[in-house]
Amino acid sequence: MGLNDPQWGRKKGGSGPPDLDEMLRNVNKKLNDLFGRKRRGNNGSGDGSGGDDGAGGRKHFSGGLSIGLILGLLLLLWIASGFYIVNEGNRGVVLRFGQYIETTQAGLRWHLPYPAETVETVNVSQVRTVEIGYRKNVTSKVLKESLMLTDDENIIDIQFAVQYILKNPEEYLFNNRDPEEAVLQAAESSIREVIGKSKMDYVLYEGREDVAAKAHVLMQDLLDNYKIGIAISKVTMQNAQPPEQVQAAFDDAVKAGQDMERQRNEGQAYANDVIPRATGNAARLMEEAEGYKQRVIENSSGDASRFKQILVEYSKAPRVTRDRLYLDMMQEVLSGTNKIVVDQKNSNNLLYLPLDKLIEKSSPAPTPATVTSPQVVAPVEPMVNNATRTQRTREAFRIRERESR
Repeated sequence: MGLNDPQWGRKKGGSGPPDLDEMLRNVNKKLNDLFGRKRRGNNGSGDGSGGDDGAGGRKHFSGGLSIGLILGLLLLLWIASGFYIVNEGNRGVVLRFGQYIETTQAGLRWHLPYPAETVETVNVSQVRTVEIGYRKNVTSKVLKESLMLTDDENIIDIQFAVQYILKNPEEYLFNNRDPEEAVLQAAESSIREVIGKSKMDYVLYEGREDVAAKAHVLMQDLLDNYKIGIAISKVTMQNAQPPEQVQAAFDDAVKAGQDMERQRNEGQAYANDVIPRATGNAARLMEEAEGYKQRVIENSSGDASRFKQILVEYSKAPRVTRDRLYLDMMQEVLSGTNKIVVDQKNSNNLLYLPLDKLIEKSSPAPTPATVTSPQVVAPVEPMVNNATRTQRTREAFRIRERESR
C-alpha cells in the first residue's frame, strides 16, 4: 500500500494509525486475484458461525500457499540469475565477495548469484593501441612526449604507436589502476632509453626498425616486472625528424653529408681504377727486372764459360787463336759499313762486287761504293751474330793488351 493511498492513516472508527490486519488481508486478496484464485464464499451448510470458521481456515491456507509459491519463484529467479554467457575471445573473472576465485572460458557458465559472487568479463582478443608523441594524427603532436635526446646530444621529434593485447585477465584487473597509462609510461621510458643510446643519423635513417625492436623488448620486460598482464604485439615508429626550429639547418647538413659521400664514392672509384693499374705496372716492372737480372746472370755465366774455353784453345795454339780473334774483330767492325776493301796479292781472280746489297745498305740517295785500294783481299767470311762478334772483339782487345804487357 502506498503512502498516497486514501486508506493510509485511517481506520473504521476515525483517524489514527493503519490497521495492519486489514492491510495484510488486502495484500493477500490482490495476490489471489493475480494468480486466478478467488476467495470462496459461504457453502450454505450450518449456521453462520460455522460457515465463518470454515472460510477463515481456507483464507489462512490460501494466504500461506500464495506466499510460499512467491518465495519459491523468487528463489528460482535468484538461482537462475547465476547463469551467464562468456563470448568468444573473452574471459570471465569470478569474484566471491570481492575475492578472485577463477577465470572461465567462453561459453555458458554459472556462479553463485549476487551478492555472493560476481563476474567481470574481459576481452583478451581485442588489440588496443597507445599513441606516444601524438594523438590520433601525427600532426597533433605532444611535444613533452615526442622530443628526445640522442647519444650525440641532438634533439629529435619522434612519434610511435604501441599495440598490445591482454595475456592475463586477473593481473590486468587487479594489479594496475590505469592500464593504458601504465603502457604509455612504460613505452615512453623504453623508447627514451633506446634513443639515448643511439646516434641521430642512425635513428633517422638506417636504424628505425632496430630502434623499434629494441624498444619492444625493453617495454615487455618492464611490463612483466610490473605484472600488469599485458603483452606488446607491435611497436610502430610513425615519424622521426629533427625539431621544426632547426629543420632548415638540418637539411643543409644532410645535403653536405650527401655531397661528401658522393665525393668519397668518386674518389673510391678513381682509386679502384688507378691502384690496380699501378699494381699491374709495378708487377710488370718487377718481372722485367727479374728477367733482366736472370739474362745478365746467364750472359755473364756464358761469357765466363766461353772465355775459359777460349783460354784452353789459346794455350794450345796462341798465334792461330790470336789471328782468329783479330779477323773476327775486323769482320765485326767492317761489316757495318758500306765500303769494300779488296786486297789482292798476285792473283788474277775475278772480283764480284754485290752492288745490290750495297745499295740496300746505303742511304735513300745511293752513292757509288768507294774503293779505298785497288788491291784485292781474300773473300770476307760470312757474317755472324752481332752479339757474338762484339764479345769476340772485346776478347781480342783484352788478349792484345795482355800480350803487349
